[in-house]
Amino acid sequence: MSRKYAAIAGGDQLGARGMAGVTRWTAFGSLRSAGDARSARGAGSAGRAGSAPRVPRGPAGPAGAGARSQAGAGVRVGREVVALGNLRVPESLVGRVFLLACDSERGRLVARAKVGKVLRAAALVDLVLAGNLVDDNGKARVTAAPAPGDPVLAAVLEDMRAAGPRRWKHWVERRPGATVRRVRDELDRARLIKVEPHRILGIVPADRITVRHPLMRRQLLQAAHDTLRASRLVSRVDLRDASIVVLAATADLRTIVTKDQRIRHKDRLAQLAVRIGPVVPALKKSIQQAQYSAAG
Repeated sequence: MSRKYAAIAGGDQLGARGMAGVTRWTAFGSLRSAGDARSARGAGSAGRAGSAPRVPRGPAGPAGAGARSQAGAGVRVGREVVALGNLRVPESLVGRVFLLACDSERGRLVARAKVGKVLRAAALVDLVLAGNLVDDNGKARVTAAPAPGDPVLAAVLEDMRAAGPRRWKHWVERRPGATVRRVRDELDRARLIKVEPHRILGIVPADRITVRHPLMRRQLLQAAHDTLRASRLVSRVDLRDASIVVLAATADLRTIVTKDQRIRHKDRLAQLAVRIGPVVPALKKSIQQAQYSAAG
């Protein structure tokens, strides 16, 4: 009799301690702020048998490109970037265009005869948006704004400052191959791409380029394509995202803008091009002249 009730009493004590533990956990959980609730749920999920911690989903904009400006803000030019682990999405437009111009299946850049000019154009747009360049009667003129921290953009700007005002087309065509190599090396150094030397047919030296973080690339591409949605006002889209699709469509880089998208959104792309400025017609003219020369 005594043993039986002793066992029951012992079980009740264990149950009481267990309930006390639940009460203490509930009390602790109640002290969390609403902003920490998501972290608390993620930690709780991680404690379940056989489950992994839940990773919060990133913003709808470019991967790591940051949240959009608050409602009521003026012209949208740039975005903050969000870290992906120890990595960050390139802040420069040239870096983003390079990643999107990579053909993942073939391990190389698409349209290699044109991609250098597109990167040059992207660098010019970057400098315009940063206030380093202005249009002066059809020529690019360097302002007194502080030089950018990006080494590729800084090199382009220094070259332009030394040469003085020139036509935008001149700067689009200025050493495009060297620009490709500089951007590639910076992305490789940041471990966003992997560059492996190899030989085509065992003879021609080339580089095999692999995008290390496909999710980052997909998010960048989605953010750029979002600017083509008719529901979004042309005057309110992010100019850097818009620049990606406009420059790609101008040069027919189909890893970024497909032929169907270019035809379907022709009017929208033209409206966005007006907002981006004189770099777009300069790129278009340069590519058309090169095509005429090749055909003739």
